[in-house]
Amino acid sequence: MQADTLSGGFADPSIASSHAFRAVMEAMARPGTVQEISGAVPPAPLSPAAGTVLLTLCDTETPVYLAGAADCEAVRVWLAFHTGAPLVGPAECMFAVGTWDALAPLSSYPVGTSQYPDRSATLIVERPDLSATGTALTGPGIKDQAALSLPEVAAFQSNRALFPLGLDFIFTSGDCVAALPRTTKVS
Repeated sequence: MQADTLSGGFADPSIASSHAFRAVMEAMARPGTVQEISGAVPPAPLSPAAGTVLLTLCDTETPVYLAGAADCEAVRVWLAFHTGAPLVGPAECMFAVGTWDALAPLSSYPVGTSQYPDRSATLIVERPDLSATGTALTGPGIKDQAALSLPEVAAFQSNRALFPLGLDFIFTSGDCVAALPRTTKVS
């Protein structure tokens, strides 16, 4: 086994994963806010934020889809060693990670069912930059209005129209994370 596979995980798993989990939950609870997140040093092309999210939220019962450049040998073995998460196609995943273009089309992912809306996918979207500016957001967790630099608007509006079904999104860039749950209105 290569040294790169063994390295890059949490130095202190219980502390680092709880801090990372808190950052992800804060981002989900307050759409449009950008949180710092750290703890993992994954292989390229994953950002530290994406690697940290994967180590925090995935385990042996969490099917993951690696899209585009994220689907490489270094990421596959790193994720397998640190989480044991099974790699699957987009239709079977609980989490998918990649760039916006690589994750397309969004119709490939499970959006839940009327009986089980929670059985949908969360897409971890790698972005070149991430800021609380740009597209206007309203809804739960937002006092008046928030903003987030989104790759486009129409896809998120279509996703919101599926509510209570739909996809949830976690955006990562460098050591930052933001989220857009399906409950958020994008305008």
